[in-house]
Amino acid sequence: MDPASYQPTRQSGNPTEPSMGRIEFEPRNYRPLNPPERVLMAPGPSNLPPAVLQAMSAPLLGYFDPEYFKIMDEVMDLLRYVFQTKNQVTFSVPATGGAGMEAALVNVIEPGDNVVVGVTGFFAGRMVEIAKRCGAKVFPVTTEWGKAIDLEEMQKALETHKPKVVATVHGETSTGVEQPVAEIGRMVRDAGAYMVLDTVASLGGPQVKVDEWLVDVCYSGSQKCLSAPPGLAPITFSDRAVQMIRSRKTPVQSWYFDITMHERYWIDPRVYHHTGPALMVFALREALRLVYEEGLEARERRHQVTSDALVAGLTAMGLKMFADPAHRLSSVTSVWIPDGVDDMKIRRGLLNKFNIEITGGLGDFKGKMWRIGLMGYSCKASNVLLFLAALETLLRAEGVSVPSGIQAAGEIITKA
Repeated sequence: MDPASYQPTRQSGNPTEPSMGRIEFEPRNYRPLNPPERVLMAPGPSNLPPAVLQAMSAPLLGYFDPEYFKIMDEVMDLLRYVFQTKNQVTFSVPATGGAGMEAALVNVIEPGDNVVVGVTGFFAGRMVEIAKRCGAKVFPVTTEWGKAIDLEEMQKALETHKPKVVATVHGETSTGVEQPVAEIGRMVRDAGAYMVLDTVASLGGPQVKVDEWLVDVCYSGSQKCLSAPPGLAPITFSDRAVQMIRSRKTPVQSWYFDITMHERYWIDPRVYHHTGPALMVFALREALRLVYEEGLEARERRHQVTSDALVAGLTAMGLKMFADPAHRLSSVTSVWIPDGVDDMKIRRGLLNKFNIEITGGLGDFKGKMWRIGLMGYSCKASNVLLFLAALETLLRAEGVSVPSGIQAAGEIITKA
């Protein structure tokens, strides 16, 4: 019987006081957990490498075990490598990438601060909302979806509003656009402001250069290009940002995300703040180790070649790309859905017939765009060829005449 068909039976000794009654459930047959194995090609999460899966089956350690502290130290070292920073305050917040965004902003923003946000998509819009809830005066620099931030408009905003904080997203998953962060970072530093950068969709894929780009606060998520399970938010703070936070006039709005408390747990004097999610930290450690073994340049090249192959294949099929080609993000490819094609029907076909997950557009682009992730362990030539073959099959079944894109993709792959 379908478990959803079972209904609880309430038994009460006193029908006038139902809250004192005892709720009993009919027996249910809960089978061992066995979710399907998908090819994850949405903009996160990505598939997990075997080493990461194995790490999650390791013996659990207490959050004050000296051996756990050693693993935490390794995670900090590896995160500094991946972020390309010497920042001491570099670790992971025990929550998702969205929590990383909130942790970054609530620590550096106080009520009344001027904040400029480069808004080029859905997730930068969340930055605006969080900054407003912090009591900031927020000045968005808005760019059409699919394009990068206009550097001239950003410069005008810096001169006009003289912000304390400037925030933007490196790789915007809602559009598949990569922002010119190096240029923005220099502008922000010259203006005397603090730069906050979202690298949820890029860290571990396209290179992130925190120190070189003059980024003060940078955060990410564990589940995308790093290929660990969702649930941790790597984050790093520059020395100047830490000094500013310590000299705040008001307490950080969030007790849980107060980074000075996390610092005292992760570094010294190892003071209790939260129950460390040991198995998640083990998984992140292994994921970061794999990044280190592959090397940042090799990993970036793998993402770029695989993305180029996907774009070549989709273009050969006659599909049109969404993002500006001069600023296309390698970890997320955005493509217009052909006229007359039912978005959900194709995506359901990919999932149900081929075990492939992609996702659709957000906001005004819902039903008009597909977003295809090539992240971390999921960033493979075999996944590109599988996806192109599946998409061609489904489109032709719907009466859409499309050429094959496999040869064009294959040529990019074999030349790499």
